[in-house]
Amino acid sequence: MIVFVKKYEHSANDSDIVLLFSKFAKNKHMEKKFEVKIEATSNPGIVKFEANYFLTQHTSYEFENIDQAKNSPLAQQLFYLPFVKRVFIAQNFVAIDKYDIVEWSDVQEEVAEQIENYLNSEQPIILETETKSTKKVPITIYAESTPNPAVLKFVANKKLVTAGHEFKNIDDASESPLVKELFHFPFVKEVYIDENYISIGKYDMADWNDITLEIREFLRNYLEQGKEVLSANATATKKEVENQVHTDFENLDDISKDIISIIDEYIKPAVASDGGNILFDSYDPESKAVKVVLQGACSGCPSSTFTLKNGIENMLKEMLKDKVSTVEAING
Repeated sequence: MIVFVKKYEHSANDSDIVLLFSKFAKNKHMEKKFEVKIEATSNPGIVKFEANYFLTQHTSYEFENIDQAKNSPLAQQLFYLPFVKRVFIAQNFVAIDKYDIVEWSDVQEEVAEQIENYLNSEQPIILETETKSTKKVPITIYAESTPNPAVLKFVANKKLVTAGHEFKNIDDASESPLVKELFHFPFVKEVYIDENYISIGKYDMADWNDITLEIREFLRNYLEQGKEVLSANATATKKEVENQVHTDFENLDDISKDIISIIDEYIKPAVASDGGNILFDSYDPESKAVKVVLQGACSGCPSSTFTLKNGIENMLKEMLKDKVSTVEAING
């Protein structure tokens, strides 16, 4: 597990902080209200309109004209805008490719509002009867090794969840149909899901060489069938958790805020690339001890102690000088 160090800036990344206190939103159920955020892409003609809930069950659609969009009332509505050239509908976003007759800066706010209003009208996004002209993007799954020999990371070409979720046993998986089925494999010990990957921890009874292909095929088939990863109202949405995090963050002392900022900006991305996650737990100003929670591939990893002492602890000591003395993982 490698941690890359770059120049420290006193800031917190809100989208990453969402994961730090997601445990506080575990059983928080709220009414679904769609919100749409505008996201630029590398193609100046295409803009993404990202929703805070999934729109489709892990299937992507591309429509090149209004006739092709006959099984998508939302796409049909968008084609009535004279500048719309193509419409893409994926798990949690709508992307629009436009003609050059307008600039996105002049129309994107109105388009975002139109999409948001449609989603909140509870009208269907995709009708169950599909046409031959509908283009589906196939699901691909590939396996990546992690620093933890007991954990393998399975990466999908689709977004699976909007926030990290950890499952230690089948009881934890009551709101995740996918994870519940994974626990039916006798060698699956624990599961961590985040964004577009699933980290699976196994028991010593099985060898990865014997089971990797089986898990990969299971995941691919499961997602291609459009089955749920999480139940519709499994947890609070990313936006709702984000609001809770802002409240919790503001109630912390200044040193704790600095620690969270450093973890978010410098440590969390490297840990995520290894199939894991790190959460801030607490800071004791008297002993100057920091406690964190390790998830996914990081939990129980043989190299986690080395990473804590020679990576995270050294980084916090360097950036916060005499404010931190030790870093400890409360779950090993």
